[in-house]
Amino acid sequence: MIEDVVKELGHLSLGTRLRRLGETLQAQTQSVLAAHGFEQPAAYFPLLAALDRLGPLSVGELSQAVGVSQPVITRSLRGLEDDGLVGSETSEADRRVRRIALSRKGRGLVQRAQREAWPAIEAAVAQACAALSGDLLSQLTALEDALVEAPLLQRVQP
Repeated sequence: MIEDVVKELGHLSLGTRLRRLGETLQAQTQSVLAAHGFEQPAAYFPLLAALDRLGPLSVGELSQAVGVSQPVITRSLRGLEDDGLVGSETSEADRRVRRIALSRKGRGLVQRAQREAWPAIEAAVAQACAALSGDLLSQLTALEDALVEAPLLQRVQP
């Protein structure tokens, strides 16, 4: 087996390691969503959740709410609009600002996800994290190992 250089570099490669872990969680979350009948990219769901929780938002506000850059938000919104999950209107107060809101279809999708998929994903990630202890790098190793040993989809299936 080849040495995991990123893991061995410790704090020097922490950003790369966190990104890798995020990509693993994102991909495994996508598998759980698909198993529950959701076809949308996992990356859409934080945006949908923010709009559900906070109501209509500008692109900048949505960017702040989920901690993702505005260009990423704008690209994601195109897909969400194409799927009929969100709509937008120009703000009355400032015509340069576009307000994004869930459509009826988007609200239905969020409600179904809240019932069917999100609790399963939450529980699976919590289960993967349950045994973590020690310093951050040790915890990252344990979480990475746990996700290889039993991916989220395996953890949500009875």
